[in-house]
Amino acid sequence: MKVGLLQCDDVNELLLPAHGNYPEMFELALRKRLPQMDYRIYPAHKGELPGDPHECDLYVISGSKHGVYEQLDWIRSLEGFIATLWSERKPLIGVCFGHQVMATAMGGEVRKSDRGWGVGVSFNQIHEPKPWMQPIQDKIDLIVSHQDQVVELPPHAQVIAGSDFCPNYLLQYGDHFLSVQGHPEFEKAYSEALMDMRTASIPPARVRAGKASLHAAVDSDLMFDWIINFVQQARG
Repeated sequence: MKVGLLQCDDVNELLLPAHGNYPEMFELALRKRLPQMDYRIYPAHKGELPGDPHECDLYVISGSKHGVYEQLDWIRSLEGFIATLWSERKPLIGVCFGHQVMATAMGGEVRKSDRGWGVGVSFNQIHEPKPWMQPIQDKIDLIVSHQDQVVELPPHAQVIAGSDFCPNYLLQYGDHFLSVQGHPEFEKAYSEALMDMRTASIPPARVRAGKASLHAAVDSDLMFDWIINFVQQARG
C-alpha cells in the first residue's frame, strides 16, 4: 500500500532529538500494521502536495501549530486537495489539525474553543459503533494538544465519538474519510514536553490536570488498528 503523509508542521527543534519529527511518529505506528507500505512524505506546510491524487492509496494529514482559519496559502491549497480526494473517493485520515482542516474543506467551521486548551489524555465515548471498530470497545481515550475544535459539522460528517469537552471528536464522512481530534501517534513523554513548553499560554491548573491524566491508559494502538480496518474497508 502506498501511504502519503500530508505533513503540516515540524516538531520544535528543541524536542527533535528526544522525540523525532512527525513523519517518523506516523511511520512507526503505521509500519507496525503495514510493514510493506511505500511511505511518502509531502510537506504540505511548505506548499508541497501530490501532483495526482492517485499517487497514493491512502493519505494522512498531520497536526499543526497553525489554525485552519489562518490566511495561509498552503492551508487553502490543502483544503482544495481534500475536496479532490473526496470526489475521487480516496481514503483520507485526519489527525488534530488534519481533523479540523477536513471539516473546513467539507463545509464545517473550526474556531478556538471557549473550553480552552485540551492537553494530556482526553476521555471519549463511542456514540456510533462501526464494523471497522475491531476489537470493539465503547470508548476511545487519546492524547490531545489543541485549542481549536470543530464547532459546526460539515454536511457529510457523522459524529462517531465525543465528550462534553470536545463533542465532535471522531468524525466519519461517507466510507472513505475519517478524522480524530486526538493524537494516536504521540507518546506520553512528548505530550508532557509540549505542556512544559507552553506554560506561558496554558493555565497552570490545566497543565497540572493534563500531566495527571497521563497516568491513564491510552488507546493509541487501538486507534491505529481501527484506522487500518477503516482503510481496508474503504478500499474494498
